[in-house]
Amino acid sequence: MKRSFAVTIAGQRYVLKSDADEAYVQSLAGYVDDKIREVQRATRQVATHQVAILAALQIADALFREKRGRAELRRRVKESSRRMLEAIARETKL
Repeated sequence: MKRSFAVTIAGQRYVLKSDADEAYVQSLAGYVDDKIREVQRATRQVATHQVAILAALQIADALFREKRGRAELRRRVKESSRRMLEAIARETKL
C-alpha cells in the first residue's frame, strides 16, 4: 500500500508516494540532499537543476562502480568455487 511522505531536498519540499517505510524514504531523500549540498560546496553552479544534475551523475557513478564491483566479486566467487570443486573431485578419485 502506497503512502505519502514529505521530504525536503535542496530546500524544496516534495511529497512522495511509496510502499517503502518512511524511515527508508527519508534516508534516500537525505542522501540526495547531502549529495546536492556537497556539489554546491564544490562548484560555482548556482542553478538548482544544474547542481541536481551534477549530484545525479555522482550518484549514478557510485551505483555503476558498485555494480561493477559486485559483478567482479561474483566472478571471483564462481572461479574459486570451480577450483575448489575440481580439487575435491581430484581428492575423491585418489
